Amino acid sequence: MKKIYFAGSIRGGRIDAKLYGRLIRYMQKTATVLTEHIGNPHLNLMEQGKRDIEIYNEDTAWLRESDVVIAECTCPSLGVGYELAYAEKLGKPCHIFYDRSKTQLSAMLTGNPYFTIHPYTEETEIYTILDQIL
Repeated sequence: MKKIYFAGSIRGGRIDAKLYGRLIRYMQKTATVLTEHIGNPHLNLMEQGKRDIEIYNEDTAWLRESDVVIAECTCPSLGVGYELAYAEKLGKPCHIFYDRSKTQLSAMLTGNPYFTIHPYTEETEIYTILDQIL
């Protein structure tokens, strides 16, 4: 069973938290999602009490353990950008999803041929692509 590192905005904004939750539940049907907590709409509350170094150590360990990184990048996030760069350094396959009707993805991602970019306009498009990845 593949191990997925799912990345989505936390401190950058939780507007898409419900979408993250749906995507994570879908992936969990056929894969292990190491970062399933990203889909929790109350994540900012859960994060309280954890020191930043603990979060960094935990997340980078999961990145090293993962087989593939799947990032939903409609809501811009410095952390997700860092995670993608870290995953690239490790040679992990990276799939980036974003809603093209809501945002324009950073040229640092779209200009990097390492990343597989999946623009979408309807959520249902994501699931077809996830089936191919998983």
